[in-house]
Order: sequence, then C-alpha cells, then structure tokens
Amino acid sequence: MRIFSIKEDGKFEEFSKTHFHVDHEESVLENWLENNSDDILEDGKLLIIGRQVTTNLGSIIDLLGIDREGNTVVIELKRDRTPRDTLAQALEYASFVEELDTDSLEEILQRYVNDEGLNLSSYHRNYFELSPDEAVSFNKDQRIVLVGQRITGEIRQTASFLRKKGMRVTCLEFSYFQGNGGKHLLSYDIVVGKEPSKIKQITSGALPIVSQDSFMESLDENGKEVLGQILNFASENSFPIHWGTKGFSMNVDKNGVHVAICYGYPPKAVFKQSVYTALVGRGGLLSKLDVPESEMNLLWQEAEETGLFQPAGRELKVLINRKFENSEIQTLICWLEKVAKTIENHEVK
Repeated sequence: MRIFSIKEDGKFEEFSKTHFHVDHEESVLENWLENNSDDILEDGKLLIIGRQVTTNLGSIIDLLGIDREGNTVVIELKRDRTPRDTLAQALEYASFVEELDTDSLEEILQRYVNDEGLNLSSYHRNYFELSPDEAVSFNKDQRIVLVGQRITGEIRQTASFLRKKGMRVTCLEFSYFQGNGGKHLLSYDIVVGKEPSKIKQITSGALPIVSQDSFMESLDENGKEVLGQILNFASENSFPIHWGTKGFSMNVDKNGVHVAICYGYPPKAVFKQSVYTALVGRGGLLSKLDVPESEMNLLWQEAEETGLFQPAGRELKVLINRKFENSEIQTLICWLEKVAKTIENHEVK
C-alpha cells in the first residue's frame, strides 16, 4: 500500500515505507500497542494487565490483556524469529496463562499499575463499563495476538488452522511510513482474525509512577479540593502516601508494615475521580490486621450513613463528580480518621 500527503499546490507527496528497526526499538512498538490497546482485537476493547510478564519457564510475554468476556489475551511481537518459532513461543505463553487463576491475574495487574489494593473484577467492570447484570468469569479461554511488519504465509495458514480448531488467534500486520519533515505514519491490518470463528512467582513490568504535583494537575477543581485536603490530612498526621501509576494510597505505618486507609484516583483512571475504601481488599484492614467483624461492620455502616459513599464491588467509593461542601469533606476526613485509629488499635496478622 502506498500513502501520500497532499501539498498546498494539490500535488501528492509519497510517504516512504521503511523498516521499523531503522529508527525504533521493539519496546517502542510495545508502547504504542500498550497505549492503543482498544485497536488490537477484531471484536472490541482490550484491557492490558501486564507487560514483560515472566512465565514459569523464564520466558517473557510482551503484553498480557483481558477482553470484555474475561478471556486472557497474549500479545506477542513477531520480531525476526522463524514462523515456527513465533507460533511455538505464542502457544507456550498461552499454555502458561491457562493455569493462572483470578488471584494470579489480579496480582499481575496490581504489579503493573503498582496498586496492591486493586480488585481485578471491579477494575475490569469499570474499564468495560459493564452493566450490573453482566457476569464475568476470568480466564475461561485464552487468545493469542501476533504482531509484525510481515505476517508470513506459513503463520497465516497455521493461525487460520488453529482458529478452525477453536484456538482464537489474531494476526496483526503493520506498515511504518516516514515523510518529509519528520512526520511518521503507522497503518495496520488484521490479516487473520476477521473471519467468524497456580503460578507461585509472577513478575511484570510497570507503568511510570505519578508524583503529587502531576497527580494534582490531573484533577478537576472538585477533585483538587477534596483530594487536596485528604493529602494535607495525611501530611499533618505523617501517614505514608504510596504513589501508583494513576493515584495514591494513604497508609498507617504499623512497625514497618503499611496498612492502607484509602485510595485516591484522578478523572482519567478506570475508577474515575474518586476515593475508594480499603476495608476488604488486599493491602487494607481485613488482609493485614486482626480486626473483629463487628468493628468492620461498624466502619462500613458509618461510611454509608455519611451519604457520601456508594457500593463499589467489595469496597465503597466516593465519586467526586460535583462540588463538595467543606462540611462534606470534613465528614469524609473524619471517617478516614476513624479507619486510621482502628488500624492503630489492632495488631498485624
């Protein structure tokens, strides 16, 4: 395929097709796929949960995702391997991923976004904007996506054969163009896939961590008021703040063990601009402390009685989508202070 730009005089100027390795490393293509994941599958959006995920055999999966139905998706860059090696590697990765349970997938996602309190089910539901009656069972099936500048005839034929046998394989072929003035274009086509059709130790690459300044800049005026006061409250009480790839967790230091009080997120996060409790999930009260059920229930009840919280899977959330009165912010902070005192009054498991 030839691509042209149209000059002011109406004449065509051709973009020259070039090999991707001339100016770029494979990691750059991974970045592009990671940041444009909704265009990878032929049938919908894709949630990336891990990058450079290490398998039990020591090999590394380029990108790992989950589709709307909860199926895992292995994304593999073709590089310069032979067709046979490319497919064998992808099938090896799929066989590894098949053995991952929901907790393992959740751990990969937590490492990827640097948020140990994150719940996979809630995160997935928010990302795909699922309705309350849409149930999802994770990792029922595994999918493979192969990406390369040239998908050979051997790969296409074998991938099509695997699809006929029930293995969902997608092949994405891209072309890279460069024009005068340093402008770059990337085109792609799905060449296979349009037709109908417990691991102990897991590591994954991580997205960049935000700073407090960049976090505050990402908030709207409502968020700056609420989350700004919460961060000031943390500073005044010397509560440790852990910054993630989108937001933060506010913690109590229990003899070197940090127990989360709550989580804060900006508008562009999957959870929207909000404050999430840390009563039940990993990193919070129930997972790290011996807290009686009666106290947990009381904290939950008091949160609901404020009128600020709403259900959010196993947790509660305050959605900051309006201007909050100062009295409301103080009510929220008062409840967070009660959680902090509960943490201070109980021992680590």
